[in-house]
Amino acid sequence: MLKAHENRVLIIAEIGQNHNGDIGLAKKLVVAAKEGGADIAKFQLYDVDSIFEPSFRWYAEAKQAQLSKEQAIELARWCQRIGIEFMASVFDIERFKWCEEIGVRRYKVASRSICNYELLDAIASTGKDMILSLGMYQGSEFPRIETSGRVDFLYCVSKYPTMPEDLNFLEIDFNKYSGFSDHTIGIEAALLAIARGARIIEKHFTLSKRMHGPDHIISMEPGDLRQLVKLARRFETILYHI
Repeated sequence: MLKAHENRVLIIAEIGQNHNGDIGLAKKLVVAAKEGGADIAKFQLYDVDSIFEPSFRWYAEAKQAQLSKEQAIELARWCQRIGIEFMASVFDIERFKWCEEIGVRRYKVASRSICNYELLDAIASTGKDMILSLGMYQGSEFPRIETSGRVDFLYCVSKYPTMPEDLNFLEIDFNKYSGFSDHTIGIEAALLAIARGARIIEKHFTLSKRMHGPDHIISMEPGDLRQLVKLARRFETILYHI
């Protein structure tokens, strides 16, 4: 595994589905992510019917938040205009191809896609950097990814929300994991991960935890993001003399 981002902690504002299918809201979230100091505004590109059954509790909300190719391109252009990196979790080959057309700098692979070897091979073949969450991975060793790009693995617990007692940070080596994909409520766990050596923090981001949808409650609001970034930069000075 290649160690990531030697010079700073990378902060990913995971907008994900929190735009609720409203592109205007998605653009506001991008602006808020930029203003809060995030390095990346991240979305999710999926075909809901390939990953969820209609009986899934949040099926209707996921369906509403499913982005088309044209919307993904529009949001990528908006991110460029605002001055923040656009990134997406891609869940299939078709959406991988969308991102190649967009010209993304790097890819995120979500926990549920960690054994989608066709997708992993396609991304690896580009030589672009890959960030992979291991929340659903069952192997005793990290997946072997043959690529010329950087490969970063994130510690992740696939519970929404994740309870503090589920984190088991004392057993996690952040010299092996590059970072932490955080599903807890609050920013304390993310800060603790940084103090223990995490160089990538990914956390869901919303304008209000009170909005309807599956991920808002575990998300940062703009004030939380500003505080996370402020403290992360202080930690960099203490830990890495940046």
